[in-house]
Amino acid sequence: MLDDLRLRDVVEADLEVFLAQEHDPEAVRRSRFPPRERAAFMRHWKTSVLGDPTVLVRTVVVGGAPAGNLVAWREGERRFVGYWLGREFWGRGVGTRALGLFLREEKARPLYADPFHGNTASVRLLERHGFEREGVVRHGDDEHILLVLRSSPQES
Repeated sequence: MLDDLRLRDVVEADLEVFLAQEHDPEAVRRSRFPPRERAAFMRHWKTSVLGDPTVLVRTVVVGGAPAGNLVAWREGERRFVGYWLGREFWGRGVGTRALGLFLREEKARPLYADPFHGNTASVRLLERHGFEREGVVRHGDDEHILLVLRSSPQES
């Protein structure tokens, strides 16, 4: 599976896959990210993600099919990274390999991430790539761990 993993530019057809992944109940529970209705999702992706030249976004492709996405964006003075993978790709090394490839493209350091504290798999994934715990942030009622990558990680 990992031999056939690559990153590519996002194409419009990928958005339907990403929308379905965002609505997976277990993914919502783990991320604590509320899914958006279709129109709001498409508007966000077309304007704030694909329409923003400062955003780096890639589709994760496994076996020729979109498995998820990785995104880096600026929020205030900080550059963040986030990702979303379809549940069928969890626990198979896809996230580890894809994030490693993405971090070779995304050169900004420091680079931040803030996964939900209960999403231990996501926290471990980021820590494997050299992210270190910097503190805690709140998004609404939820506690998230603020992680930072200060230098380029070794190749994965």
